[in-house]
Amino acid sequence: MNFEEARAIMIEEIEAIAPDVAPVSIADDEDVREALDLDSMDIFNLIAALHERLDIDIPDADAANFVTLGGAAKWLSGQ
Repeated sequence: MNFEEARAIMIEEIEAIAPDVAPVSIADDEDVREALDLDSMDIFNLIAALHERLDIDIPDADAANFVTLGGAAKWLSGQ
């Protein structure tokens, strides 16, 4: 999967866990927690959803990469 595909998946999963937000409007380097008013449980649910959808393990140590769309897309695409 490339960066754009990974970013699109992130947006879809954010919309699924927080349907009241609009993640397409935030920049790749913007903190999704602040920009979209997500809490730590939302981020946990996001990582769990990505694990389920993509059948990948996301170690706790790598969770910090999922604070921004760009960081998550880079991690997911292996860049």
